[in-house]
Amino acid sequence: MKIYGIIGWKDSGKTSLMERLVTQITGRGFSVSTVKHVHHDVDLDRPGKDSYRHRVAGASEVVLASAHRFALMREHRGPEPELPQILARMAPVDLILVEGYKRDKHQKIEVWRRETGQEMIQPHDPLVRAVATDAAGVAPLGVPILDLNDTAAIADFILNELNLRAV
Repeated sequence: MKIYGIIGWKDSGKTSLMERLVTQITGRGFSVSTVKHVHHDVDLDRPGKDSYRHRVAGASEVVLASAHRFALMREHRGPEPELPQILARMAPVDLILVEGYKRDKHQKIEVWRRETGQEMIQPHDPLVRAVATDAAGVAPLGVPILDLNDTAAIADFILNELNLRAV
């Protein structure tokens, strides 16, 4: 499986770009899955629900299954799992797009918007292969500067970087 990251500071537009990239790349015939890193606790359950009761009773994994999808919840009861552990549990696809995990060791595009008030990550991370921005007048970088609003061009860049070709 090929992995490519979308990183940036809070409110830079990462999730909007991820959504557009999934649509763009699946529209070209590739299978895509996503991983999103969050800094808060994730819980699909509610007290009193059967699956919640299973987890509280000590189940390591609980699956909620229906006719159209299933959700697997795994209790790790320890440190946060690292990205490779998460990726190892995923079903094979052509591409996994990863939102966040900015310090991990995979190729990435940084989404940067001047209005966040944050410095670019790219100058300090050689794995940032391009910067996607809507800001005018960005000083030249050692990597391509992509138009944040040109999803097709960003998808082309990622697919070319990973040598993924439509069948």
